[in-house]
This record gives sequence, structure tokens and C-alpha cells, in this order.
Amino acid sequence: MGVVILLIMAVGVVAMLTRKIPTAFALVLLAVAIAFAARAPLTGENSVMDGVVQNGAPLLAATMIAIILGSWLGRLLDETGIAGTLVRKIVEFGGDRPVVVALGVLAVSTLVGTVTGSAPAAMLAGIIGIPAMIAVGIPKVTAAGTILMGIAAGMPFELPIWQFFSTALELPVPVVRGFMLKLFPFALAAAVLFVLIESRRKGVEHAWALKSAPARPSQRSRRGDAPWYALLTPVVPLVLALGFELAIIPSLLAGVLYALLTTTRPGEYGKRLLRTLYGSFEVAAPPIVLFVAIGMLLAAVKLPGAVSALEPLVKAVSPDNPVLFVAVFTLLVPLCLYRGPLNVYGLGAGIAGVLIAAHIYPAVAVLGLATSYNQVFGVADPTSTQTVWSAQYAGVSPQQVMIRTLPYVWAVALGGLCVTAANYL
Repeated sequence: MGVVILLIMAVGVVAMLTRKIPTAFALVLLAVAIAFAARAPLTGENSVMDGVVQNGAPLLAATMIAIILGSWLGRLLDETGIAGTLVRKIVEFGGDRPVVVALGVLAVSTLVGTVTGSAPAAMLAGIIGIPAMIAVGIPKVTAAGTILMGIAAGMPFELPIWQFFSTALELPVPVVRGFMLKLFPFALAAAVLFVLIESRRKGVEHAWALKSAPARPSQRSRRGDAPWYALLTPVVPLVLALGFELAIIPSLLAGVLYALLTTTRPGEYGKRLLRTLYGSFEVAAPPIVLFVAIGMLLAAVKLPGAVSALEPLVKAVSPDNPVLFVAVFTLLVPLCLYRGPLNVYGLGAGIAGVLIAAHIYPAVAVLGLATSYNQVFGVADPTSTQTVWSAQYAGVSPQQVMIRTLPYVWAVALGGLCVTAANYL
């Protein structure tokens, strides 16, 4: 039976890789097929309809709410001009010094990456930042990669991601937060090295030698700058969640209120709140649909029949030696690209559930594995929305960005896996 479930998973991977079926739909079909293969009844306890569909769909509800709030805060950063002001100030400070400008845009991207992810984060930092970097001579691929590496450096502090891993892996938020703090130095070091090495490797590319950058004026770029104290908005949720250990959803709500109060006239509070909240659903809808599907998949692989069928097979191929753990899973890093089987926002979530349910590794070790791979996916996967947007806006292909950034994020994954093996195996 375990072999049948693995074959079903393999078919699902092929369907996602070939884009025959959208990822979210493929995961739902996988969940139902795995449940039937595990001989789950149609209804009742641990069943297809009740255990997988009914209970699995809202399994990641807290993560979905955190995603909406993060998207809401992202919309406020956009509409109020906070993100644009941060980028413009950095560009003005850097002047005609390419590396300084790139490091400044990297810093802004990191801040934005703590608030929201995916294409909205890339847009917030990149709409002004990418043309500015290209204008001072930063190569196009490096400009796109700088935005992505910055977002990835902020990812260990993105509160919705904390909530996702906490719920999906059934770990307390402080445990997730503790590992993310260990992962952050690797992500930050890789991002800074990327800028320093890649911006100098080919030398300065003068703007007149390039096709015109796809800079298009945004509404916020035509506004005045946001007040200086409003620029602290991205760090407000972090200070509350890290310094005061406030829960994730209240921390994000505090960030929303701070952005509103520091940028908006009292008579406009209600209109701006509603406008940006409704706009955030547009951004949040795709990940929410994905998390509904992931919840079903997690419920399916944790069914007693699925666990008993998969446990001996997974144990046979999972390295238990810490050195082998690092070596094997470092070599498997490319399998999280192109929506591959180790992508945590796809089948990788199901594999993580199997590793925990079958007691192959402690849940915190699976956390280290999943978050290390997530650093790679968030930057180098040519199918991820932030990579596609950044590459196209800079005038290059997502594959060019992948080739240039992959060595750096692969090193981040290696660092995360070493920390995991040293502390939790």
C-alpha cells in the first residue's frame, strides 16, 4: 500500500511540474487519492470526507488570517507611500555609488520581506529599486536578484510564515521563532555577499548600454514622502513579536494600525482601512487557496492507514546519521524548485507530515529541513511569482536569475541543515 501512495505522489508531482493541473487542485486530488489508498472510509472518523476534506480545509486557518493581515499591511505600505519613501531615501543616499545603492535596496527589501512575501513584496521594493539600481550600473540580473535575496533575508522574520510552520508541523511559535533566529544570519550573509560579489563581477553596466528599464510611475511615486516616523512601520510587528513575544495576529494588527495612524488624516481612517483591506484579499487569495489544499494533504498523510503504510518505506530511505542527513538533503535541494516534491508549498508539506507522523525525525528537525528549503524556493524557483515578476521587470528571464542566485541560497540551505543536524538529531 505504501508503494501505491508513493506512486500517487509521483503522479501528482508530474501533474504539477507539467502544469497540467494547478498546484492547489493537484494537492486536493492527491489528498483524496491518498486517503482512498490508505483505505479510509468515506465518512466518519479518519475518513475521506470528514477527516480529510472537512477537517483538513480549515487546518491552517490561523495561517490564512496571518496572510490576510500581512497582505493588508503590505497594501498600506504601498498606498501610504511608506515603501516608496524608504527606497527613494536609500537611492538618494547612495547617489551614483552602485554598491551602496544596491545594499540600500537590499535593506529595504529585507524590511518588506518581514511584512509580506511573494510578488507584492517584490513590487514594493522593486518598482523603484530595480530601475534605480540599473540606472547606476548594477547589471539587470543582479538588480532582480538583489530584490529577491533581500526578501529572503527578511523571510525568517515574516510572521505569517511562523504561523504556517507552527500550525503545519504542530510546533509552538517560540520553537519556530527560535530556529528562524538561527537561520537569519545565513540568509543575511548570503544576501550581502550576493550584492558585493555579483555587482562587481561584471563591472558597471552603463545605463545607455541597456534597453530602457521598465520603470513606470506608480501612484505612490507621485505623492510626497511619508513622515519619517511612519517608516518604522515594518519593524513594529517584529518588535512586538520578538521583543514582547506578542502573538502573531495582534502583532500584525498593531502594524496595520501604526501605518494608518502615522500617515492618514482622522477623517480618512475608515475609508483607507476598508479600501486596503479589500485590496489585500486580491493578494491573499492565491496563497489562501493553496493553504486550504495543503491542509487537506496534511490531514491525508496523517491518517493511520497512510502512516502505517509509509513508515517502513520512509524509514528505509531517510538518513539517520547527522552527517548523512546534511549531505543527502543538501544534494536534494534542487527538488524544491519548479514546484518539485520537496517544495514546502506543495508536496513537500505532505512529505514533512509523513516524516513527523511516522516519527522519522523530531518535528523541530523537519522544521529545519522545510525552512532551509523554503529559502531556496523563495529566491531561485523560476515558477515563484516574486522571481517571475522581478526578472521580467528587470528585463531578464527567471532562469537567468535562478542560475545567478542558486549558489547563494544553496549555501543558506546548507547552513540551515547543519544547524538542524547539530541541534536536533
